[in-house]
Amino acid sequence: MARDLSAAIEDARAQLEACRLCGSVTARQENPCRLCSDPRRDAAILCVVEDPADIALLERSGEYHGHYFALMGKLSPMRGEGIGSLRLPALLERAAKAREVLLALNSDVESESTAAYLRHVLAQKLPDLVISRLALGIPAGSAIAYSDPVTLGRAIRGRTPT
Repeated sequence: MARDLSAAIEDARAQLEACRLCGSVTARQENPCRLCSDPRRDAAILCVVEDPADIALLERSGEYHGHYFALMGKLSPMRGEGIGSLRLPALLERAAKAREVLLALNSDVESESTAAYLRHVLAQKLPDLVISRLALGIPAGSAIAYSDPVTLGRAIRGRTPT
């Protein structure tokens, strides 16, 4: 059983790698990945995520049709992950070809700090770039009674007309 697991891991390592454009996991012979290669996707919008797994989650929504970029982490001084841990030069290169960058980061303190830092750098380097953030609020199927004050405040500020 351990040998089978070891062989499966080695096989995956031999066949898979990070997409050279977005950072998502792809087959070595399909690099750039199928999402980056799809001509029907909107190249004017670049969605920035923390981890390649976030790309698959966003794709499942069926609502986003632009390109992606995985940072491969977030600013986390406690874990020793600083600015050098982010793929900032590659992000700036991809963002320069876009009209909008959508920051689709988590809502914890480290992710919020990362988003603020990215907003600052992108606005300085690419002043005409539109920088947006995912709307935050009450999850579908949940109740107001289970929401914290920060989430409720964001839901109120991010409200949309019906």
